[in-house]
Amino acid sequence: MSGGDRRPVLVTGGAGFIGCNIADALAARGHDVLVYDALVRPGVEANLAWLRERHPRRIHAIIGDVRDELLLADAAAGAKAVFHMAAQVAVTTSLIDPREDFEINVCGTINLLDALRTRNPGTPLIFASTNKVYGDLADIPLALEGDGYAPLDPAVRVHGISEKQLLDFHTPYGCSKGAADQYVLDHARSFGMPAAVMRMSCIYGQRQMGTEDQGWVAHFLIRALEGRPITLYGDGHQLRDILDVSNAVEAYLAAWERIDEVRGRAFNLGGGPENAVSLVRLLAYVEALIGREIDISFAPWRAGDQRYFVADTRAAEAALGLGPRLPWKVGVARLLRWLSDARGFDRSLLTAGAMT
Repeated sequence: MSGGDRRPVLVTGGAGFIGCNIADALAARGHDVLVYDALVRPGVEANLAWLRERHPRRIHAIIGDVRDELLLADAAAGAKAVFHMAAQVAVTTSLIDPREDFEINVCGTINLLDALRTRNPGTPLIFASTNKVYGDLADIPLALEGDGYAPLDPAVRVHGISEKQLLDFHTPYGCSKGAADQYVLDHARSFGMPAAVMRMSCIYGQRQMGTEDQGWVAHFLIRALEGRPITLYGDGHQLRDILDVSNAVEAYLAAWERIDEVRGRAFNLGGGPENAVSLVRLLAYVEALIGREIDISFAPWRAGDQRYFVADTRAAEAALGLGPRLPWKVGVARLLRWLSDARGFDRSLLTAGAMT
């Protein structure tokens, strides 16, 4: 990171969950940060206000859409680095309006890439991609073991899904994020752009405004705190590796620090096998934290849902020098406490296990 360069770091989607945590970490390290966000997702205005309160001299904002080519280009032209987090983030929404999904995720990314290529060449770009670029992984044989699916392949069982897994775009969301992922990597290849891609598993943590369509860990906790029912799509045995946002931020900043070594590479970013948990297991843990049962119902599988995804994180750990990941039970309890405080719930209603 160039400490003497006073230009701001641009964070598109910087008022969103991961984006605001990246912006906060950057500002804490002494960087000026330009948050570029359309403020469309409910609750993100509070994230921007939080950033401004914590870093009044470091945080600057442009309220804009990545589809606004000229506005985005002006923001990118003066940046010393870019974290591209802005996106249409829900599979369900992409199925309702695939054109808008394409325009935001593909055209918005092209707008940013073109602005950097023509007006600010040599600027590092870190792109937020998704494990959905690998499709539903139906070609990986699974067995139901206990409360979750497990791969039959011993190597996958031990390490998870690596970056060598073939790309297989499913749903409009998978197609749009996958296309953007490939455009970023090709700009590194074709134009020498110092760019890298993070294919994220399930990231959770403070400042997450979880909904049924996206941010399922926070969604489960919010519903549990409110005493409202939760619907599981599928059988609840789907296995996911979940990663606390603090660890995700560490990886993003490390990618910028080491961009000369990792340019043109894509990394799977998740909690890894030690933080793999099925939906029903996570809900059982939440019940223990709140001290009461949750009303759980089941609905048919949704399009593109993976029965198993656990990231093989070895490439990211080696290339980015990442430290230990927060254990999922610790992180989920922390998020529950934060949500309880943020939403005005009485902490005394939580069990002792939630407070440790």
